[in-house]
Amino acid sequence: MGGLSFDKKVRCFSYIELKSATDNFHPSNKIGRGGFGTVYKGILRNGEAVAIKLLSAESRQGVKEFLTEIDTITNVRHPNLVELIGCCVEGINRILVYEYVENNSLDHALLGPNSDTAKLNWSTRSAICLGTARGLAYLHEELEPHIVHRDIKASNILLDQDFAPKIGDFGLAKLFPDNVTHISTRVAGTTGYLAPEYAMHGQLTKKADVYSFGVLVLEIISGSSSSKTIWSDMGKYILEWAWHLYEQGRLKELVDSSLKEYPEDQVVRYIKVALFCTQAASGRRPSMSQVVEMLSKPTRLNEKELTPPGYMEGSTRMSIGSKATSSSNLAFKDSSPMYSAPFTSNPVSFSEVVPR
Repeated sequence: MGGLSFDKKVRCFSYIELKSATDNFHPSNKIGRGGFGTVYKGILRNGEAVAIKLLSAESRQGVKEFLTEIDTITNVRHPNLVELIGCCVEGINRILVYEYVENNSLDHALLGPNSDTAKLNWSTRSAICLGTARGLAYLHEELEPHIVHRDIKASNILLDQDFAPKIGDFGLAKLFPDNVTHISTRVAGTTGYLAPEYAMHGQLTKKADVYSFGVLVLEIISGSSSSKTIWSDMGKYILEWAWHLYEQGRLKELVDSSLKEYPEDQVVRYIKVALFCTQAASGRRPSMSQVVEMLSKPTRLNEKELTPPGYMEGSTRMSIGSKATSSSNLAFKDSSPMYSAPFTSNPVSFSEVVPR
């Protein structure tokens, strides 16, 4: 294992075995790019299909992320998380072997050039939202130590043969012990999904994942990318436009036009939950277990607590690993005074009891 020790039960593959499984990493077997590497479909000797993530040998940071990823997910088992099958650490080679997920990524299915949104009816989309929320709730609250994923986005949500979601690419994950309020770290992630306190100040908490999830829900409902200004003639980004529609009482206009039939009350509730998740002040965002509760039950949301979301405008490009202090071309826009206090002193009630 190249001098690296592993005390966990991780299956070790030889480089020759993985090279053979991918037909010498042939371009026809390439199924995507993840953090710091390329992903190939492979067929093992026993006929098992796997996803093989080949990391860049030149990237020191890639090796570090590789080791973090192994430590983070070796023993993680959840229906809504991609399972790590094994790894290869041989010479300069750093490779991860995951379970193969048949329907590629949500990004490919929903936003890609060959996307077929007809397959994504409301029942499927709502199940993707709820399954992703459950996976995150497991990472944040049930797993020990807790994990902040740090890069929740459509391309990191994989879909199995039944279009059930599985959160993948834990290369940016951080172990998150209970006694840490936040981690000041170099910003890593994808602009458009980045919580403002993380993008601007490098403050990483579970609430940064909650923010990213809220943006993801808006993408799933609208069928459009968060990074494009396609919302009306006003050229607004998805989060800004969603809040505008909320203020106007016109949230149905956000719904993907390819969704011909859907339960209006449920869809509108999902959009409002997404707005709670993207509140400018991180302390005003719900936990993921609260999100699961709000999505899975016809709860009446306490909209008196809802304030404008926080989002970035201007240049929307930030390279992975760039420091927040170098992001002066990103302007934080928030009409709510709450952002000045990242955590509110008063508890936020996200839902109200529905009378019988």
